[in-house]
Amino acid sequence: MLIDFFFTLKDAKIPVSIKEFLVLLEAMQKNVISPSLDDFYFLSRTTLVKDEAHYDKFDKAFGLYFRGIETIFEKTPEIPLDWLAKRLERELTPEQKAAIEKFGYDKLMDRLKQLLEEQKERHEGGNRWIGTGGTSPFGNGGTNPEGIRIGGKGGNRSAVKVWEARAFRDYDDERELGTRNIKVALRRLRRFAREGAAEEFALDDTIRATASNAGYLDIKMQPERRNNIKVLMLLDVGGTMDDHIARTEELFSAAKTEFKNMEFFYFHNCVYDYLWKNNRRRHAEKFPTWDVLRKYPPDTKLIFVGDATMSPYEVLAPGGSVEYNNEEAGAEWLQRFTSTFPKFIWLNPEPESLWQYRQSISVIRQIMNNRMFPVTIEGLERGMRMLSK
Repeated sequence: MLIDFFFTLKDAKIPVSIKEFLVLLEAMQKNVISPSLDDFYFLSRTTLVKDEAHYDKFDKAFGLYFRGIETIFEKTPEIPLDWLAKRLERELTPEQKAAIEKFGYDKLMDRLKQLLEEQKERHEGGNRWIGTGGTSPFGNGGTNPEGIRIGGKGGNRSAVKVWEARAFRDYDDERELGTRNIKVALRRLRRFAREGAAEEFALDDTIRATASNAGYLDIKMQPERRNNIKVLMLLDVGGTMDDHIARTEELFSAAKTEFKNMEFFYFHNCVYDYLWKNNRRRHAEKFPTWDVLRKYPPDTKLIFVGDATMSPYEVLAPGGSVEYNNEEAGAEWLQRFTSTFPKFIWLNPEPESLWQYRQSISVIRQIMNNRMFPVTIEGLERGMRMLSK
């Protein structure tokens, strides 16, 4: 009976497998949940979705299959918060409740769509519009045998649909990121290895050694597992990057948490013959770029972060820097970095739809062998896969 649900998820580009679907059916057969749509939602998401990045797609597909309200309209209308501010509770007698008209699900959806087009102001205590404290089927804080609760908290438990934000909306591949979401995407690059002194108890080795020793306890130790990925991050600051400060800060914060062996330096627009670590002391504390190139081993993962938006001369011509007369073109320095560190990418916070209008982005993408990715979950995942190859 759930085969169509399975194909709905496949159509939504969620990588669900037959094996996972059979696990869901087995769980249903063993009655591990109560006969509740909410319980089935969490069970099916747990068994079928392997990656948090697909939670939002799953919510949409689940809503589509079970006639969710958010799929009724091509674009979900915004309902002003002041329409939903609860100012009174409506107490009705059982007779009054029984007299309230029931619409039925299809008519309910059609009526809500009509009201969203017609309503222009807040209402409360009524029986028609989206509001609070009334007998209308739409809103919150009121009473209706077949209502749609929009915002607020449930009370009478009679809503046939609840319109609230999806819990995992920010995991949409095309949405901007928060620090937690970035960590999830960056985590794909981490590689663990056991290094250093043997100071951690090795349970499996101890069991094997004890069994081989005729039951006499033979304790084995092992080095602690550590993240051995080395990352060098070069971040563009100032100028047009001021428009992307919040997102770049989130990316930087998440990267410092996920990559224990990470070094970073700043540059402006393009890399030239020096870098810096402190923007307030950028002119007093410079690091020669040649020293940076020679300091880190070739297996270091190199990540540029910048919008690549500048005059093409700043990349291609000696003296093109807007700050001083650089002897060598920025393109020369970029090529030195990509030759020194074969595992490299460029992360661009500028929306990918605008890249085609920036000549400098085209130039840098060519230098980067098209290894430029947007700062979205999907873009970060592609970038981490490129660095992992």
